[in-house]
Amino acid sequence: MYQRILVATDGSTLSKKAVNSAIELAASIGAELIALKVIPRYPQSYFEGSIPLSADEVAKVEQHWADDARDVVDGVKALGEKKGVKVKAILSKADVVSDALIAAAKKHNADLIVMASHGRKGIKRMLLGSETQQVLTHSHIPVLVLR
Repeated sequence: MYQRILVATDGSTLSKKAVNSAIELAASIGAELIALKVIPRYPQSYFEGSIPLSADEVAKVEQHWADDARDVVDGVKALGEKKGVKVKAILSKADVVSDALIAAAKKHNADLIVMASHGRKGIKRMLLGSETQQVLTHSHIPVLVLR
């Protein structure tokens, strides 16, 4: 069945449900789990709504985001290992989350991508976007979406 499962997490309550489901699935079939958190890049232009910061300040902000992300994936790793699942905790820095998820799944030879979705519809989906929809549309690897 599946040998390597990539689970996307952002540390939110909803993504924790996906993490728990991915850990249970991996434990039940003896698969390895890859926990991924995508770190955004700091916006650099006025049109992206950023406040102009020096390069040092931007580096500090991005390092803070990376430290928080490391805590998230390390938490997934600890939780998975308690259930007897081998977990690889990885971070990816990218502007487009869906592209980073698909690239990481390919790079780590994942057989399945597990992620959460808010299930937004209509104008909310159009305004807020849907990383899950982008992954579903562009991934050649099966995707399990949890709400």
